[in-house]
Amino acid sequence: MDRWCVTKIKISIDELTELSVGRSKKFPKYIGPIINLANQFAQGTRPAVVGQLSDLINECPYKTYEGWKNWYLSKRPDAIEVATKRIIRMLGVLEMAIKNIDEKTVKEWVEDLVLVKTFVGLRFQEAILKKIASIKGVSYRLATPEEEAKGIDGYIGGFSVSIKPSTYKAKPSLMEELQAEKVIYYKKKKDAFEIDVDF
Repeated sequence: MDRWCVTKIKISIDELTELSVGRSKKFPKYIGPIINLANQFAQGTRPAVVGQLSDLINECPYKTYEGWKNWYLSKRPDAIEVATKRIIRMLGVLEMAIKNIDEKTVKEWVEDLVLVKTFVGLRFQEAILKKIASIKGVSYRLATPEEEAKGIDGYIGGFSVSIKPSTYKAKPSLMEELQAEKVIYYKKKKDAFEIDVDF
């Protein structure tokens, strides 16, 4: 009697594509990531343009690649062309931007990433304390190392506060460990912090 042997198997994306579709498209080096970047800016393959693909693939009655391809194109005949044109336009914009990048610009970008964004990213708690204290018209200070060990990030007025991501609310067991009198929650957005203050 044959027995199955449990083992770990790795299937590359190219091999998975080959097994699923029968072929795997290889793009020259850097081309795929560049098109992908342009697509992110152009939003060429968003559901508004190409449809909600996860729903469409489940709705498709065919289980073969050719069946899916023909069915999809009958449902959304212009989608590929519209997405392509959006991405091509954005590639033109990126090409112009690249022509304006020189060594000085790259150096300034690297300094901004390594120095400014690192500092802001690691020291944003003080900025939050400072902003809330300013709005309330009181003083603030950062916690001492001993206070930090108790989960306190600083003081606003006379209150000890802890600054936590909004996802922390879903972890009641962690909340019990905090000894701060108030908790300030934040949510990091693309270009800002949303702060939830309740005092």
